[in-house]
Amino acid sequence: MKAATTVTMARILASSFDKWLAALDERHLANLTPSEVTRALRALSSCYVERREKLARGGALDSAGKRAAFALFYAPVHFLVVREITRALAPAARIERVIDLGCGTGSAGAALALESGATRIQGVDRNAWAVAEANWTYRTFQLGGRATTGDLVRKPFAPQRGDAILLAYAVNELADDGRALLLTRLLAAHREGASFLIVEPIARRVNRWRVEWLAAFNGEGAREDEWRFRVSLPPRQRTLAKAAGLDPQELTARSLYVPGMQP
Repeated sequence: MKAATTVTMARILASSFDKWLAALDERHLANLTPSEVTRALRALSSCYVERREKLARGGALDSAGKRAAFALFYAPVHFLVVREITRALAPAARIERVIDLGCGTGSAGAALALESGATRIQGVDRNAWAVAEANWTYRTFQLGGRATTGDLVRKPFAPQRGDAILLAYAVNELADDGRALLLTRLLAAHREGASFLIVEPIARRVNRWRVEWLAAFNGEGAREDEWRFRVSLPPRQRTLAKAAGLDPQELTARSLYVPGMQP
């Protein structure tokens, strides 16, 4: 019976994902052609790979084309990465609420919520367009909760047992003082029973803070992993990637996971 239930749930989640992808196409290709989105994706990928300083100034989302490219390509990729990491980690404690700090368009938080069975999600991001997109994502996946505009480092989120705090592709972009403050808040949240998952690119040169953070949670069950997933991209994302000169043979990421403190 349990195996049948698991298979049924997997089918429901797959159907929800497919419906979301179709809705993304309808939403972001209404006023742009695929070729326009492809050109924007080339510029957007340049921000991530070659000009990371532009991310801190909001350069990744400074045009309609880049916003559409992010929503149509990177959002599904982030969803798939976090989905696969969550499945591999298989958190033992039940997650009631996902707190997604630096939520972007909400796709990573949605993946964690759906895979973990969380009933609520709370997102925060400094970019108003991303927040609106995140709320649309939550509605599309029929997730309870909402995203709001704010500073992920300082905005209150009242952590408690049963919360899972997600930082997906956000910590690298912070200044050193912001990271230090965030670590202090995460340590406090963990004492309240919250777990947290940090996901970042696999490149070592932009992950120097990891050693300090891993040491801060030494003895708390923290684990660091490097992931390489053989996941075939959906047709739209595969076509965009090929046209933009990207060739993702596998999805990669590095994660830091700390389980919530048990009673």
